[in-house]
Amino acid sequence: MPPAAARPRSLTILGIPYDANSSFLRGPAKAPPLIRKALASDSSNSWSESGVNLGAVSVVQDAGDLALPSDCGAAFTAIESAVDEQLARGTRLMVLGGDHSITFPVVRAFGKRFPDLTVLHFDAHPDLYDEFDGNRFSHACPFARIMESGAAKRLVQVGIRTLNAHQRAQAERFGVNLIEMRHGPSLQRAELRGPLYVSFDLDVLDPAFAEGVSHWEPGGLSVREAIELIQSIEPPVVGADIVEYNPERDASGRTAMVCAKLCKELAAKLLA
Repeated sequence: MPPAAARPRSLTILGIPYDANSSFLRGPAKAPPLIRKALASDSSNSWSESGVNLGAVSVVQDAGDLALPSDCGAAFTAIESAVDEQLARGTRLMVLGGDHSITFPVVRAFGKRFPDLTVLHFDAHPDLYDEFDGNRFSHACPFARIMESGAAKRLVQVGIRTLNAHQRAQAERFGVNLIEMRHGPSLQRAELRGPLYVSFDLDVLDPAFAEGVSHWEPGGLSVREAIELIQSIEPPVVGADIVEYNPERDASGRTAMVCAKLCKELAAKLLA
């Protein structure tokens, strides 16, 4: 584990182009290069709203995209190993997915180095199924695997609006702090503690703001609400992912620009 006094002066971006555990549509594996392209677009600039210049020399290091086998077990082993390698360097890490199943091996690597890890999960779906369509590693299951394995000590979920009886029972089983969308977007009830890992599923946003996702679930956050929630995070953020961007449903490229905006705001928190 990096010394407590070490404060990284940069963060690393790692692409994980894997969507073999998607249950409805494939496409998120194509996302990382397009998010990078949006980040570099001349239509905007490299500054976060809080005044962090991500374009400054040596602030952001790009580790490229992992080359992954199709086999889930082998892919997850490779993902966990790659994340562990980055963390061993004492860097902050931003992961670009990929479907949400990748968060399990990513958080497993973080949990080894941060034993009191809290996960803040933005999503329309709780992703707590014990199994989905016979697959325990589906993108509908990662937080069940994270919590039962002890990779994180605490899970806070924001924006949820698709709970069924099974997933509500799972949330109770794992002691999840659920902030459902019907109660309003706020972190006041979250009681967040660090170190904090932020997992951001694009479909937490209303499809009016992000059509480039596989699962359109009306009634979600606006981009402004999402940014304000990210900016309101107080505990130290040690890692983050942005997942479930599906370029196949983003003909205009607007959702890629939303991803880039969220990347900048999350990066500012990682560098704080």
